[in-house]
Amino acid sequence: MSAHLIIGAQWGDEGKGKIIDVLAESTHFVIRYHGGNNAGHTIINQYGKFAMHLVPSGVFHKKTIGVIANGTVLDLKVLVSEIEMLKNAGITLTNRLIISPRCHLIMPYHPILDRVYEAAKGKGKTGTTGRGIGPVHADKVSYNGIRLSDLLHKEVFKEKLAVQLAVKNKILKALGEKPLKQSGIEEEFLSLFEKIKPFVKEPYPILNQAIKKGKVLLFEGAQGVFLDNDWGTYPFVTASTTLSGGVVAGAGISPKHITKIIGVAKAYTTRVGDGPFPTELLDSTGEALRSKGGEFGATTGRPRRCGWLDATLLRFGVEINGFTDIAITKLDILDGFSEIKICTGYTMGGKIVNYFDGDTSFFAKVKPIYKTMKGWKKKVAGITRYEDLPKEAKTYISEVEKLAGCRVSYISTGAKRHEIIKRAI
Repeated sequence: MSAHLIIGAQWGDEGKGKIIDVLAESTHFVIRYHGGNNAGHTIINQYGKFAMHLVPSGVFHKKTIGVIANGTVLDLKVLVSEIEMLKNAGITLTNRLIISPRCHLIMPYHPILDRVYEAAKGKGKTGTTGRGIGPVHADKVSYNGIRLSDLLHKEVFKEKLAVQLAVKNKILKALGEKPLKQSGIEEEFLSLFEKIKPFVKEPYPILNQAIKKGKVLLFEGAQGVFLDNDWGTYPFVTASTTLSGGVVAGAGISPKHITKIIGVAKAYTTRVGDGPFPTELLDSTGEALRSKGGEFGATTGRPRRCGWLDATLLRFGVEINGFTDIAITKLDILDGFSEIKICTGYTMGGKIVNYFDGDTSFFAKVKPIYKTMKGWKKKVAGITRYEDLPKEAKTYISEVEKLAGCRVSYISTGAKRHEIIKRAI
């Protein structure tokens, strides 16, 4: 039995896709269990460069089966487009992709509601991706959701859609939007469903039987710890839980089966959208990190805010998720900096404080405490052995381990699959 979980340890965009792609080579199943197409994992391999939003990143390995579990919300247009993209690239998905019928669907009114809610908030907007993720989760927990299984029964789907349009059109009209027509939505969704119908199958018995047989399962987290709906910088968060415990509800797996939890963090910190960011650099250094790191969202294309590594947040992520290992990505982006800083704690009003001591408005006022470290002159790009890293880079990794309280087992030194250091456990 071997079930591993990969989680973003920051605000998302940590490079989880590459780590998943690397580890999937020795994995039987890769499972996406929460979030929707608001997440994007970038993969670069022999087939090309891919921005994956719904299909699990491990499908590039021929022996690996990808599973979209029940906790994932689906935009069928995006899913169909992604499947076609993979097929055109020569990736065979027949008998290699399973989609849970329990997945909730992003309906046409969800992105519209997402947009108009944001506009109505004015200066109080939260900076959503506009993909309808919040509204579809709101419908899910308020018993108004439409699931993939509903499309298996046309009359059931039509009836549920009619009820929802009766409600949603009133809201849309009140907010100055045109009402939606049922006939067009019915036709479109039933047509899209036919394209994915061969993949729709309940994964619960398959995954649990695989665990009993000793198969290797890799659970693919989306977003990051500090976008969690409860423990993130609310309301600048996502709609689902992003923590390790979310795999239980999102994929139907008992937590006792998880044997390794890997937190993925960049060698620095980035964030997309609004919300507090203590180590953000609004200067030439921040711009250099953005430029060198290609820091633009895989999903939205928005420029990412950049700053020094926040080891205080990383330590919290280790504690609340139970990380057994850390994967550091984009170490090569720090090449050439004469000095590199790490945030080791926060102060407020002259006192030492913690992330969990207050809410988001509290966190927006904390001041970072930095430890300054010497940068390295030698390029680390492409290095695959830990002993070949410059002394200063090793010292940096050791400091991250000490401050976070967790071993760094993987170090990515470039965008390509093979540009990674796997340290002996």
